[in-house]
Amino acid sequence: MRPLIGLLIILSLVLSAGLLFAEDQVQKTNPPSQAEQHAAAQPASAAAAPAPKLDTGDTAWMIVATAMVMLMSIPGLALFYGGLAKRKDSLNTMAMTFVTFCIVSLLWIFYGYSFSFGADIAGLIGGGEKLLLRGIGPNSISDLAKTIPEYIYVVYQLTFAAITVALASGAYIERMKFSAWMLFTILWFSFVYIPIAHWVWGGGFLARIGALDFAGGTVVHINAGIAALVGALILGKRNEKALMPGNLTLVVTGAGLLWFGWFGFNAGSAVAANGIAGAAFINTNTATAAAAVSWMLVEWIHSKKPTVLGLASGAVGGLVAITPAAGFVNITGAIIIGMAAGIIPFFAVAMLKPKLGYDDTLDAFGIHGVGGTLGALMTGIFADPSINEGGKGLLYGNPGQFLTQLIAVGTTVLYSGIVTAIIFMIIKAVVGLRVETEDEIIGLDESQHGERAYNL
Repeated sequence: MRPLIGLLIILSLVLSAGLLFAEDQVQKTNPPSQAEQHAAAQPASAAAAPAPKLDTGDTAWMIVATAMVMLMSIPGLALFYGGLAKRKDSLNTMAMTFVTFCIVSLLWIFYGYSFSFGADIAGLIGGGEKLLLRGIGPNSISDLAKTIPEYIYVVYQLTFAAITVALASGAYIERMKFSAWMLFTILWFSFVYIPIAHWVWGGGFLARIGALDFAGGTVVHINAGIAALVGALILGKRNEKALMPGNLTLVVTGAGLLWFGWFGFNAGSAVAANGIAGAAFINTNTATAAAAVSWMLVEWIHSKKPTVLGLASGAVGGLVAITPAAGFVNITGAIIIGMAAGIIPFFAVAMLKPKLGYDDTLDAFGIHGVGGTLGALMTGIFADPSINEGGKGLLYGNPGQFLTQLIAVGTTVLYSGIVTAIIFMIIKAVVGLRVETEDEIIGLDESQHGERAYNL
């Protein structure tokens, strides 16, 4: 009961503070929207240009893409992580992803969308004019997605927010209290995901300096990967540190669903059914295949056997690395990024983690943190303006883009790492972080939920 009361108190404070802040901003400053700023800066003839118009093809594609990204969390990530966990912890692991999707779905509507994509305030956060989707209707169109209903854009971005939080759980499983995880979801979504999403995608300061992140290298993968590492260090090691997957069949099923859903993740980030979506689609598949094969071959040489787990891990590593680059690079760049994503994250998992001694249970940092950083930096090298004129990398005459990517990566690492550590300290004081040793030995399925994944 006490953990539940603590969760409700924190949630109430977060919601109240957010609502009050947003209302104050709307009443006092009422900043103009991006569209209003653009219209004010144009001559009368330009201001009279046709208004954005809904496109049925784009709308249909984005509805499908949104459903595909939702599939990545439930059941994709839930099965992938749940199969990797020990049998006695698999239900708890799946529940962490499930409850996160539910919580973020609500908080995104309350204030997440508005603070991420509302009118920019000093390059740091969005305004509160769209709290509870105020002012949005069936015919509303966002300046960031000018051919689809804003409702669809809201839900599409919701699915990104939910899976980003859930990704970090892979480092915490088998020892974290379920109440602590729920509180982490609320706080981390509110104070880490929302600001970084605004900085990169909502017109914040990283967008202004030209940082490229097509579908989530910084916002999703580096962000979640650093949170995974910091949380794992604070939580400490499990009593049974070995990774003993409870069901590899679920792992392969989950990986397949992630691969399928990722086409909505990456190709959907074009926010239109167009050629850039096509480029992102084929780049995603190609890089993923290259990463799976390269991980398998390196593991075969290193460990003398090609494992199914290695194939699945390599595929996810490729999906992660191509994410920021998917709509910017050509097919050659995709292959190179994919091959690198099968090699560098493998050594981060197989050699760096044992050497440094941190207990990242399912290698969320090794795959998402390292793979996301790799992809973000390689975007600054391989971005090809003939694919997307919005990106021009080092190999195409713009060495400054690589520096910009470094700044975006460094900013994300520092902010996510520091605020995640603060959040863990708050959670420790409110509800505690770890289950009791006896509960960990019994397994979190029974000790936290009173259930078993398998009744044989």
